[in-house]
Order: sequence, then structure tokens, then C-alpha cells
Amino acid sequence: MTKNFTQYAFTPTVKDLQSRYKSRPAYERMEKSGDRYILGAGEAAFIQSRTSFYLSTIGENGWPYLQHRGGPSGFLKIIDATTLRFADYTGNRQYISTGNILDNEKTCLFLMDYPKQQRLKIWANATVQFADDVPELAEQLQEDEYSAKIERVFTFNIQGFDWNCPKHITPRYTLEEIKNDPALRAQIEA
Repeated sequence: MTKNFTQYAFTPTVKDLQSRYKSRPAYERMEKSGDRYILGAGEAAFIQSRTSFYLSTIGENGWPYLQHRGGPSGFLKIIDATTLRFADYTGNRQYISTGNILDNEKTCLFLMDYPKQQRLKIWANATVQFADDVPELAEQLQEDEYSAKIERVFTFNIQGFDWNCPKHITPRYTLEEIKNDPALRAQIEA
């Protein structure tokens, strides 16, 4: 089998459901379609333009957890074609994502582009390093315009990814996107 997200997402129960609802032949082809864990130019550009993403982790009790992460465009850094990294700053101090990753490295990242109705799902093994233990690495990730102290560094080793269907994504725009797009502004003001 080629290495792609299907080996993580298509469990026997999922495959049974695909068979029941007649989508299995198409997804069987997808399973054999090639490696889908190495980022190409399209994935890299998409990731670098994101100002946020959702991070799912699994607690030692087996319960999933979903957390929003945000920052300036490019805060989720592409280290190489199979590795992503970001600096984790002081937040609400619950440390759920951090604790979950320390217990179970399996994660999923969900990146959205609402205006273009695109989404990218990434399955990854994650590690957490404490900034005090890797000060040089933390310094490399420090955003110039952001004065908060980095507490941790999250690194993601990509295991698979999938571009998801745009159906049912409602376009949403930031104030900056509206201000910078005269046609969109005119449409809103009409």
C-alpha cells in the first residue's frame, strides 16, 4: 500500500460504510493512488498563507480534543516536505493539547480557507519540546511583532494529508480581506 491518509482514516468499519453507500470503488483507487504525505508546492503555499488551524489530539483517557491555533500568516512553519512546526505561547494555561501529545503523538491538523472554500487535513505524529530546553529553536520561531514568550515548540511529522471537498463551506472574510478587495466591498455595500 502507498503511504497516504487512507491507512489512518479508512478503518474496516469505514470501508464497510463506503461499500454500503457505493463509494468504496473510488476510495479503493485513492488508497492506491500514491504517496500523499509529502507536501508539494500547492500544499506549502496553502499552509504558509494560513493565519489559523485546528489541532486535534487524543487524551490518555481516549477522548479527542480540538484546539484552535492562530498567528500571523506563516506561523505554522514548513521545515521540509514532511515536517511542520510552530511556537506555542502562553495561553489559557490548561495544557490539554500539550499533555495529550506527551501521552499520544497522534494528531490531526485541519486548515481552512473560507473565502476560497478549501480545506486541508493533515495526519501527523507530533512532539513537544519545552522552550527552555531548546532556546535556539524557540528563538528561530519567535515572531517579530509578537512579544509573548514562547513556552513550547510543536513539531509535526506528516503521515498523510487530504484536500477535502469544498461542499458546504460558507465563504467568510476577514476585515483585512474585505478592505483589500474592492469588488468584495462593493458587493457587501450593495
